[in-house]
Order: sequence, then C-alpha cells, then structure tokens
Amino acid sequence: MSAESRLTELGLVLPASPKPMGNYVPWRIGGGLLFLSGVGPRQADGSSVVGVVGDDLDVAQGYAAARLCGLNLLANMRDALGSLDRVDTILKVLGMVRGTPDFGHQPEVINGCTDLLVDVFGEAGRPARSAVGMGSLPRGIAVEIEAVVLLRG
Repeated sequence: MSAESRLTELGLVLPASPKPMGNYVPWRIGGGLLFLSGVGPRQADGSSVVGVVGDDLDVAQGYAAARLCGLNLLANMRDALGSLDRVDTILKVLGMVRGTPDFGHQPEVINGCTDLLVDVFGEAGRPARSAVGMGSLPRGIAVEIEAVVLLRG
C-alpha cells in the first residue's frame, strides 16, 4: 500500500508545512537524499507544545508532542517531494527532548514520531535513531525532531 493511501486509511490529515523561524530552509535534496530540518510539535491551531518533559509534561504528553513533530516532518516531506510515495526509506531520525536533568525516557518520547513513521511507511519507516535530552529548545518547545530520507530511484 502506498504511503499516501496509508495516510487516508489511518485518517491522518497533514498540517500545513511549518515555516522556518530563522535563516534556513525546511528541507534540502541531494544525492538521492532528503534532509529535513528540525521541526517542533506545532499543533493545528499554530501553537506549539512547550514545557519540560519530566516536569511540566509526562512521558505520554511528550510522546504526543513527538507525534506532532512526525506529522510536521511528513508535511515537509510531501512539500519537498509532491507525494510521500516518493519516499523509499526513513534512514535516520534525531529526536531532541527538553527534559529535566534526571529525565531518562527520551526513547519512549521519540517513539511518538517513529511509531507514526512505521504506521505510514511500514518497515521502511523504521529508522536508525538517536533520542537525546536537551536543557533547552527553541521557544521553549518540548521536542524537536529532524530526519534524513532515502528517495525512490
């Protein structure tokens, strides 16, 4: 099943692509790869999930924030490629979680994004991944995620 069909089957509607908040582009294509800049957990109303996981937010709320990041990454993929069906494999994901100094559940939080990618792309959506903690993230967001995608020939 195609990724676009899978989105419909899952009842997912992608948000409008987030606009860059600095001097960078949301994506760049080179060498058969799509490099996606980091995105935050922007909600449908344009607001973002802010706070510190392990203090203001629990793991489930962090997971939901990471899922929002995944939806924003998918929106940027579609904008870059015209269709998610041009994706061959999600190669790498870097997930950054704004957490308390003793918070150690970054992998469970970033699963919110990678579970979504597997739902949409199947095994091709299961990336190599890093999930790291941060003392701060731009504008107080709880999670930021970037990705590298292999394109179909």
